[in-house]
Amino acid sequence: MKVSKGRYFEDFAIGQHLVHAVPRTLHGGDISTYISLTGDRHPLAASTELARSFGFQREVLPDLLVFHIVFGKSVPDISHNATANLGYADVRFLRPVYPGDTLLSESEVIGLREVSSGEAGVVYVRTRGVNQKGQEVLSFVRWVLIPKHDKTAALGVNQVPALPSVVTVDRLPVPDVMNLQRFADLAWAMPPGDYWDAYAVGERLDHPDAMTIEEADHVQATRLYHNTAQVHFDQLAMTGSRFGKRLVYGGHVISIAMALSQNGLGTALRIAAWNGGVHVSPTFAGDTLRAFTEVVEKVEFPHRTDVGALRLRLQAVKNTTAAELPSILPLLSGTKEPRIVLELDFWALLPRAAPTL
Repeated sequence: MKVSKGRYFEDFAIGQHLVHAVPRTLHGGDISTYISLTGDRHPLAASTELARSFGFQREVLPDLLVFHIVFGKSVPDISHNATANLGYADVRFLRPVYPGDTLLSESEVIGLREVSSGEAGVVYVRTRGVNQKGQEVLSFVRWVLIPKHDKTAALGVNQVPALPSVVTVDRLPVPDVMNLQRFADLAWAMPPGDYWDAYAVGERLDHPDAMTIEEADHVQATRLYHNTAQVHFDQLAMTGSRFGKRLVYGGHVISIAMALSQNGLGTALRIAAWNGGVHVSPTFAGDTLRAFTEVVEKVEFPHRTDVGALRLRLQAVKNTTAAELPSILPLLSGTKEPRIVLELDFWALLPRAAPTL
């Protein structure tokens, strides 16, 4: 078939293996564009010399940029016609990606569930990102709502995969090359934050900044990732939808929220994994996002005294002032409060303070 119109729910089958087109070689320009569109201030992506001081070959691509590129490759084959990206699980950032690396993406269908209306279904896939050496750099599960083309097809399908609720500590990737023994000498180069030791379970960080999403920025970001989902681009079609306008790609919302969180978590040098994530409500151009983070858990690694992991719950809300935020906090977790746009449960790697003698 010369022209692809994307798959509908009935076009998927359990065990189906999809190798996604257009391998992507990433360069410094991709990092600069990502920074300009999201406000990201990740120090390992911003400075070649700083990254080398911590053991890396050179500057490292932001973890979320890698995620978006691998995700974007999968969209034409999986979610081109999707009406919603519903959630994520078992997301693991397995190794650093450097400028000059080429990423490929492939997916396997691991679950299918028809929705009660019979007009659509949820498709579960595991997607893998692989570099030019055949090394896996990223693995994740996501599930998306996809309409049927034929409402009488795939009736009664209900095969939902069992997914881990948490990426356990033994499965958290810690780069062997990363060495933070020099962190104390270079802490001045970090955005606001602290050592792993200084964060307490139950602590909540209210990140003070906000960002309004511009139409041009979210569309350009989505193009950067080769994401072709039409809900982000086709205003004519979306005018007739229940929203009446284009949706912002959920990954862009995650990137904005993560960039906002760097004021308070600027020492989080790597995302190790996501336990899960949900786009609670849609986001549109013109919405203003704020973020706050709760420390859920702290873990140490055997044989590593320079780095520890924090389990963090990042939440983003829209169109709420800083003064209003305390009044809606009790409404947030696990609810459908319309001002909540994102809940992301993830593990971050932070430097540990040198022991005092």
